[in-house]
Amino acid sequence: MFEKDLKIGFLLDFYGDVLTERKRTVLDYYYNDDLSLSEIAEELGVSRQAVRELIGKAGDELRFLEEKLGLAARFRETQECAERLLRLLDETETGSEIHQAAEALARAVR
Repeated sequence: MFEKDLKIGFLLDFYGDVLTERKRTVLDYYYNDDLSLSEIAEELGVSRQAVRELIGKAGDELRFLEEKLGLAARFRETQECAERLLRLLDETETGSEIHQAAEALARAVR
């Protein structure tokens, strides 16, 4: 059975522009629009197997890019750190300027 790796949808946001238009479109249909392999195949005029192979190859490319560049992992880590900083500042009495800066950071990485 072909199971969705939902991490690919997240990686598509970071690295989708480096994929070919066809691969990007197939992944977008599959992960963002939640179309089935059959629906995508019909939309593109190809076989289900061709869609499955495109999804696999594009997913491999995205995983490779993340392994080498790590942008998605760093973004997620930045989000977690910003939220933690905001929680810590909420627990302490700090200057409003620091708190505002932390809130701005948290908003920027949401």
